[in-house]
Amino acid sequence: MPIRKVAFCAVAMIVAATNFADARPDTRKMTCAQTQALIQSRHAVVLTTGANTYERYVRQFGNECDAPYVPMVDYVPVRDGECMVYRCEEPAPMVPE
Repeated sequence: MPIRKVAFCAVAMIVAATNFADARPDTRKMTCAQTQALIQSRHAVVLTTGANTYERYVRQFGNECDAPYVPMVDYVPVRDGECMVYRCEEPAPMVPE
């Protein structure tokens, strides 16, 4: 009986881990408008952008980035081409004249 319980728990953990991996939205399966609306509604969201790539994207105006990071323009692949979004990046340092 204990072996069955262990086996059941192991299978349940594998299924849960597999479902969790699929939970991240994929920009390649959405239109640009859907991608931008998702980011706006959640304020910040981690999106899959390729076979093994993902990134956290944020609203342009908001406080989702920790200082000194600010929202900077980025482009992601979407079903209808490329889409402009924002991600947190450290701004380039000012060069004195």
